[in-house]
Amino acid sequence: MPNPQNRIKRGTSSHIEGRFAKTFREEWTEDREEDLQPKYIKTEYLKEYPKSLLSRNDSPDIPYDLSLNPYRGCEHGCIYCYARPNHAYVDLSPGIDFESKIFIKQNTKEVFIEDLKRKFKSGNRDPIVFGSVTDSYQPIERKTETTRRLLETALKFKQPVEIITKSSLILRDLDILSEMAKQNLVRVCFSVTTLDKELWSKLEPRTPAPTRRMEAIETLTGAGIPVILMFAPVIPFLNDHEMESIVREGKERGISQAIMILVRLPYELGDLFSNWLTEHYPLKKDKILGLLKDTREGKLYKSGFGQRMTGTGNYAELLRARFQLIRKQLDLEMKTYKKLNTELFHIPLEYQRKKVQGEEFLPGLF
Repeated sequence: MPNPQNRIKRGTSSHIEGRFAKTFREEWTEDREEDLQPKYIKTEYLKEYPKSLLSRNDSPDIPYDLSLNPYRGCEHGCIYCYARPNHAYVDLSPGIDFESKIFIKQNTKEVFIEDLKRKFKSGNRDPIVFGSVTDSYQPIERKTETTRRLLETALKFKQPVEIITKSSLILRDLDILSEMAKQNLVRVCFSVTTLDKELWSKLEPRTPAPTRRMEAIETLTGAGIPVILMFAPVIPFLNDHEMESIVREGKERGISQAIMILVRLPYELGDLFSNWLTEHYPLKKDKILGLLKDTREGKLYKSGFGQRMTGTGNYAELLRARFQLIRKQLDLEMKTYKKLNTELFHIPLEYQRKKVQGEEFLPGLF
């Protein structure tokens, strides 16, 4: 059974095996007292040495080609996170390992500078999205300041960036973001899933509270930084009824656009989410999963382009109709979408002739 303490601290206590695992592990209980609970799980930080920080995307569903993630795994512990299955690639569990074994990428400034130099020489001026599969402002960022150093480098190169986050920690970098915003080099996509504190504490246990996120949005927009509100993911019978209230409050806080994404449950995430429903919302479980299957042609997930973000069927169409209506009422339609400035991108003189020294990385964390 899940540890009650972990139920508060973690999105899941499941050690579900990844799809590539060749060995399976079980915890022996014969020598333990019956009332002995599993130990509290402490977050571990691991080093990763990337040759490049940039990932390329060729999916027509996603409106960007280049992304960057300073971390692998995310301590926020959102149970619905579509990135959880990525931990299977390093032979770790998409369950508890994803949120308790975090890889911190090393020498990021040096690697990013070389990435940007190659990008410029290739003629690519496209924006880079920070945090496409893991939040760049998850808790460990307070100590590493990895994202801050990357933004400082992006500003020097005049490289436009779009940041996806749900963390108020982004306000720490308001000085850099404000300067980038003056040159139309930055946009923030801020995720708000629910305003219900009880649902939030179960769904996204280590994220900033909904009120803090809304306050962060207001601070960002007040500083001239454009913010798109992401009502994501939408989960039937859990947060779908909050759509209009969340978008309205976002508008009051100064957002310029809003987007919506239906919950996605690829690979191991289907079982993880189903088990989470059994623990927290057993009476709603069958209705939620049944309706999700209705949007995915009878399956929990369909990966086909054009529908994986939105789904199909009556429920999906109703969601789209509601969202289009509230966006129209509040003048938040994407027709007003302003592209970031790509014309200023260049290689600064200080990086044209000398190689950048790598940085040491807080050895006390490991």
